[in-house]
Amino acid sequence: MPFAESAGGGAPGHPGRPGPARPAGRRSAAPLLAVCTGYFMVILDVTVINVAVPVMGRELPASLTGIQWITDGYTLVFAGFLMTGGALGDRLGSRRVFCAGVVVFTLASAACAGAPDAVFLVAARLLEGLGAALIVPGSLALLQEAYPLPEERSRAFGLWGSMAGVAASAGPLLGGLLVSTVGWRWVFLVNLPVGAACLALTAGCVAASPRHAGRALDWPAQCAVIAAVALLTGSLNEAGRRGWSDPLVLAGLGLVVPAAGAFVWRERTARSPALPTRLLRSRAMAGGAAIGLLFNFGFYGMVFTASLDFQQERGYSALRTGLALFPAVAMTMFASVLSGRLARRTGDRPLVVTGMLLGALGLAGWAAAGAAPAYPLLVAPLMAVGFGTSFALTGSTATVMGAAPPAYAGAASGLFNTARQIGSATGVALGGSLLATGAGHGTGHGTGVRTAMAVGALAYLVAAALAWWCVPGRARRPGTPAAAPGR
Repeated sequence: MPFAESAGGGAPGHPGRPGPARPAGRRSAAPLLAVCTGYFMVILDVTVINVAVPVMGRELPASLTGIQWITDGYTLVFAGFLMTGGALGDRLGSRRVFCAGVVVFTLASAACAGAPDAVFLVAARLLEGLGAALIVPGSLALLQEAYPLPEERSRAFGLWGSMAGVAASAGPLLGGLLVSTVGWRWVFLVNLPVGAACLALTAGCVAASPRHAGRALDWPAQCAVIAAVALLTGSLNEAGRRGWSDPLVLAGLGLVVPAAGAFVWRERTARSPALPTRLLRSRAMAGGAAIGLLFNFGFYGMVFTASLDFQQERGYSALRTGLALFPAVAMTMFASVLSGRLARRTGDRPLVVTGMLLGALGLAGWAAAGAAPAYPLLVAPLMAVGFGTSFALTGSTATVMGAAPPAYAGAASGLFNTARQIGSATGVALGGSLLATGAGHGTGHGTGVRTAMAVGALAYLVAAALAWWCVPGRARRPGTPAAAPGR
């Protein structure tokens, strides 16, 4: 779809900044294609891994906790460094940091493909998470720069979100196909040509970004975020093996609150905070970030839990697991495009609320279907969760990005995506812990799966209530984007 470019020689969205001159009225989707290629790679890596980790665990080999860390090691670093990636983009230029992230991610994918054991694979996944943390904040910031007019930007954000749907839909199927034919290592090797294409497109089609060299990086705040994410994820992972009453697990969970409090205190007292306190107090920004955390918790927790249940309890192959999950992830592509169009007529609030209620209904339906329901009974719940999550994601992203001034676009994107990745890591960790706890008590996976789905449904309901409170309705401030999606 074509997009109108800003006239003149300034960098898009930043008058007075040097950038490549474009003829007035020229319309191009090339910057969108470049940015979406990198974002596609990150989202594909999230969903393609879910059907492959049980096979990795058998071949390397790895325990259930080790399998969780193949997934959660990535999301832990991804979540912990997203705000750093956003701040680096604002300071050094989003295009430069975005390209650096693509290089790191691609090289780390090659290391994952050659991993000789589970420990090496987890370490390479940590490096992949760092690359993703540099890519994702820059992707939204680059779109804001390339498409400064509100209607152009909303369409760009809508297609950006549909790209996430394509990657989410392709991931389980591609993962299952690769694992069943050429082996799990090709799950990572597919990132190499995609990364090379992204670098070529970005270098040739995306204008250099403005820099804010005077903004210092708030390293104490970044360390507090990393500590909070690591403590939370690690404690949830260990709860399944040690038990929820284990002193180490309780101590880790107890330290999460002071770590998060240290971040808030630092942001209030720092001379150059990652995000000004007025933005942290914003209903739209704080509420939108909380919604992102909750729906990622529900959706990715469901995908991980279902993948293990389908393969370990039902005996599905990796390919059949990908096909079984397809109803959920396929709906994300359709819903993101539809919500981007409807938001211009209805505003974001009704779409986000409706999406979260649909997600809650889907997970509640799975939980109510019994301990070992036949697969046909799960198709409608899977479709409801996939559609509802993507339908709501568009408006929640628009809410957060619309609340931030252009100079803090990268930091705002970093905050929103940090919250979302914390939700993903927590959902995966809690799902794995509930499955392990059920197996340890002799009740099997069925009880753990039902409990995980019920908790996810509750998260969606809380997100719906938050959306009614913080997401703008149809009326908008001038210049605010109409819709925007995200992973």
